[in-house]
Amino acid sequence: MIVFPNAKINLGLFITEKRPDGFHNLESVFLPVNWFDVLEIIPSKKFSLNVSGRVINCKTEDNLIFKAWNLLQSDFGIQAVETHLIKNIPMGAGLGGGSSDAAFMLKALNTLFELNLNDTQLEKYATMLGSDCPFFIRNKAALAYDKGNKLKELDLNIQNEYTLVIIWPEIFVSTKEAYSQIIPKKAPANWTKGLQNIVKWKEFLNNDFESTVFSSHSEIKDLKEQMYQSGAIYASMSGSGSSVFGIFDKNRQIDKNTFKNVHSENINISKLNYGRIEL
Repeated sequence: MIVFPNAKINLGLFITEKRPDGFHNLESVFLPVNWFDVLEIIPSKKFSLNVSGRVINCKTEDNLIFKAWNLLQSDFGIQAVETHLIKNIPMGAGLGGGSSDAAFMLKALNTLFELNLNDTQLEKYATMLGSDCPFFIRNKAALAYDKGNKLKELDLNIQNEYTLVIIWPEIFVSTKEAYSQIIPKKAPANWTKGLQNIVKWKEFLNNDFESTVFSSHSEIKDLKEQMYQSGAIYASMSGSGSSVFGIFDKNRQIDKNTFKNVHSENINISKLNYGRIEL
């Protein structure tokens, strides 16, 4: 079985509260996007994970793909699998690539071994793997809140077509670093209602991590400015960084040569999605 885990971007990211357990509550809209890993799962006598593409500096037992299999193996006694991952989505980029791999692993194993788990049940397992993982079970535009693991689906009924450009500047931003200077505050009331009009996003959408990350990594700030200089209607850092995305009118001539000093494999250009990605 072969599946194609996709990335996500954050439309707005508001850190609203520090929790007693040391984590933070937030509000953000997660949007699935067309940047894919490739994951093949084959029944086997022993679990194995083979990775090509981008290098993952992680032991197999620490990888979320293994942890996803281990969860279901513990509860349902499923067979071991041989897995092959072609890693295209950058890591430490705020795009949820690792979380997506884990969620798609859960979904694939559910189908492969006929476990008949519904989406709600799969989301419970995904929550055990990471805050971003549950989103990729239904893989549809949603307001994420609490730690990012609670979701409310949204209908982004945007009429026009736009081009989405995502760039990873080959900078790793640690989550601890991103949170280090954040002062939590309430998100604007009913802010998601304004998402139907992309032209106005610049007026109210904000990523609270940008001020901290930009102060330490001016290259990321420069990349966002380059998006606007190239004609973006809206641009932002995704998640806690370091990737930056820009949304352009579909008639705007944009290609990988538009952006200077960026390797082509770190640029993704696609149509902006508003709903669920189906393959």
